[in-house]
Amino acid sequence: MRDIKLPMSASDAKSLKLGEMVTVSGLLFTGRSRLHIRAVEDDIYPPIDYEKINCFLHVGPVMKQNGDEWEVVSCEPTSSIRFERYGADVVKKFNLRTLIGKTTMGPRTAQALKETGGVYLTKIGLSGNALRGQVKKVHDVHFLEELGKTECTWIYEVDHFGPFFVAIDAEGNNYFEELAREADAKMPEIEKALGIPENYTYTEVNG
Repeated sequence: MRDIKLPMSASDAKSLKLGEMVTVSGLLFTGRSRLHIRAVEDDIYPPIDYEKINCFLHVGPVMKQNGDEWEVVSCEPTSSIRFERYGADVVKKFNLRTLIGKTTMGPRTAQALKETGGVYLTKIGLSGNALRGQVKKVHDVHFLEELGKTECTWIYEVDHFGPFFVAIDAEGNNYFEELAREADAKMPEIEKALGIPENYTYTEVNG
């Protein structure tokens, strides 16, 4: 398993394959709903160098202050698909190369990542308590008083952070969409083996 240095280079991003497991080391910034909304709708965003800190972690961490320093109590990645409405605009606005979160993202964000040569990494079988030990230093925080510890933006230095797997590659291919297509292609054979008629209609459940 490779450890990718941050900021991720264009060549590293292009070399990553769907489903490949990786860790990352270097500087990243955090955010969730408020960062997306403010950056897109109000043009308000953390004043950081997005060429040097080019990895965006979707997380609302639990933080604890010890004197003048901050400690990460937990940093469980949050579901990324709920940011799809703003995701593509944020990727293009900051020319992001690396997104890290949970679940997946939609076609607009995938297209934006293709344009910036970026990738989306997602968690599997990880807990926020496990990841906290891979945060070596909290370098800075932005909008803490305004947004609070969960919605503000933290700057973390991480070491072998993960592992995560490549859910959207630099060509805009989505691991979960390809998995769904493979499953759909195999369904007729599976249904035949189980004796399910070709014209069988599954019950639709409406909430």
